[in-house]
Amino acid sequence: MKELKGIKIGKYYIEKPIVQGGMGVGVSWDQLAGNVSKNGALGTISGICTAYYDNLKYCKKVVNGRPIGAEALNSKEAMMEIFKNARKICGDKPLACNILHAINDYERVVTDALEAGANIIVTGAGLPLELPRLTENYPDVEIVPIVSSARALRVICRKWKSEGRLPDAVIVEGPKSGGHQGAKYDELFAPEHQLEYVLPFVKEERDKWGDFPIIAAGGVWDTEDILQMMSLGADAVQMGTRFVGTYECDASMELKKVLINAKKEDITIVSSPVGYPGRAVKTDLIKTLEPGTKKIQCISNCIFPCNRGEGARRVGYCIADSLGDAYLGRLQSGLFFSGANGYKLKEIVHVKELIDELMTNVK
Repeated sequence: MKELKGIKIGKYYIEKPIVQGGMGVGVSWDQLAGNVSKNGALGTISGICTAYYDNLKYCKKVVNGRPIGAEALNSKEAMMEIFKNARKICGDKPLACNILHAINDYERVVTDALEAGANIIVTGAGLPLELPRLTENYPDVEIVPIVSSARALRVICRKWKSEGRLPDAVIVEGPKSGGHQGAKYDELFAPEHQLEYVLPFVKEERDKWGDFPIIAAGGVWDTEDILQMMSLGADAVQMGTRFVGTYECDASMELKKVLINAKKEDITIVSSPVGYPGRAVKTDLIKTLEPGTKKIQCISNCIFPCNRGEGARRVGYCIADSLGDAYLGRLQSGLFFSGANGYKLKEIVHVKELIDELMTNVK
């Protein structure tokens, strides 16, 4: 029986080589991330749209159930509460926070996460070249970029090294992941952009800069997948959609049922105001999209690529509102992100059961 070994991300030892992916809006907050870390893997809190936490209790400005403005949408008070409650579950075990680089107040949200007690900052949807500067006053915080190519890692390492830092780990994400992708639409299914192809090149690039861990993400579903990624050079894996099928996942049961009831053909690619393609379950929102015809008023100013609603009007929906509605279980208007293998989700289990299954079915 092959042993799956833990990894070190900077000074933090992760007992089991599994990172739970950050999933917003509200899919991975205190309950999921806290329980994942409690059980020896790395729990990741989603740092975006925290206003929706606990029925908008910590949102400073709300109109018709919607947060108004980026500061209200990405609530510092909610972030602090999420980390406080996660710590009640996992104690002093490492907790990560995933913050989308494309949000308008990225620097402020990173600072909020640092003040809330994040041990590791994870960032994708862009090149977080400024992250060493943002974390320089927090020497115990490790920084982890998400990349989809060796070239992206090279750019980050060059910039960060000039500031005296290197990544403490790197997540290389392939195009089978849920949510926003790091490749253009016409690249998503090309062989040269698949994780199995990209991973060895990322390892080759990593070796030029150091020996920080490589974490493979995108389409990882079971122990066999974990072993395959490790045979290609990964030290650990990141899994997102698989953790949606847990009781501890912070999302509503309605959201979980959307994935449980999804068939393979229901999982599709959608355009997003973020500027990247996204992978989601084909629900009413996607079926009725009429890009360029819907009047959408920007009230949250959430992401800079959208340019105050231009992107939303172009694709036919607001990303913050639609993901918020999915978190709330609104089937008509919610956008339900899923990885390519989401159709395999058929039951709800506890986080401990899932992690134990992944760690023990090793041949």
